[in-house]
Amino acid sequence: MSDTEEVPSAPKIPEGEKVDFDDIQKKRQNKDLIELQGLIDAHFEQRKKEEEDIIALKDRIEKRRAERAEQQRIRAEKDKERQARREEERLRKEEADAKRKAEEDAKKKSALASMGSTYSSYLQKADQKRGGKKQTEREKKKKILAERRKPLNIDHLNEDKLRDKAKELWEWMQTLESEKFDHIERLKRQKYEQQEGSRSPPQKVECPLYRIRLPLRAAALQLGAWNTQLGDTRLPQKLRSHTEPWHGNGSRWKLSRLFGVA
Repeated sequence: MSDTEEVPSAPKIPEGEKVDFDDIQKKRQNKDLIELQGLIDAHFEQRKKEEEDIIALKDRIEKRRAERAEQQRIRAEKDKERQARREEERLRKEEADAKRKAEEDAKKKSALASMGSTYSSYLQKADQKRGGKKQTEREKKKKILAERRKPLNIDHLNEDKLRDKAKELWEWMQTLESEKFDHIERLKRQKYEQQEGSRSPPQKVECPLYRIRLPLRAAALQLGAWNTQLGDTRLPQKLRSHTEPWHGNGSRWKLSRLFGVA
């Protein structure tokens, strides 16, 4: 109810006249109705205002929720982009490391190849400088030893191939022993001719077998080819059974004399 609205005052009873109670009652009811209507209007006005406040609050809540969802979406996108950049950086770094390592390996190989070619050219030049000079006996020995000393390379062989390898070494040692015998006999003959005053110039013959003794001994140690005639128990049974037929009771060959194995 407005403040400027006129509130009906209570009816005054006229003096000296007849009082009309019905009229008084009617005016009082009108006054009560007006007051009640004012209260109702005020109530609805307040309710309308509260409803508007509720609607505004809901709007703010929805707006805040939408803003929070948008912020979360933006944050998730940024995190995803950050992870993608990290992964890309990691891959780029790994690729750069692999490329650098490959370049370093290539440089090392190139340097080694260059060193090898340089060394080979140096040896070739040295040989050319020597020209037709006669090789010394030491160089001959080195050449013979380089040709005869071959790596065993038996780590990957099985039992049958080890047996064949041992047999091959055995035959090779027999050949070396025969060559040694020939050299010794030749040396004896030369010494005899020198003592007899032969006019023919002595022919110096070197026997490189003594230099091959240690590599052959290492080969025998690796293959287990011990002298089975002496009953050596250090020879594995698997190899002992295969080496026994090669030097029987009638053979005068002793590996211990050649290899220095007791």
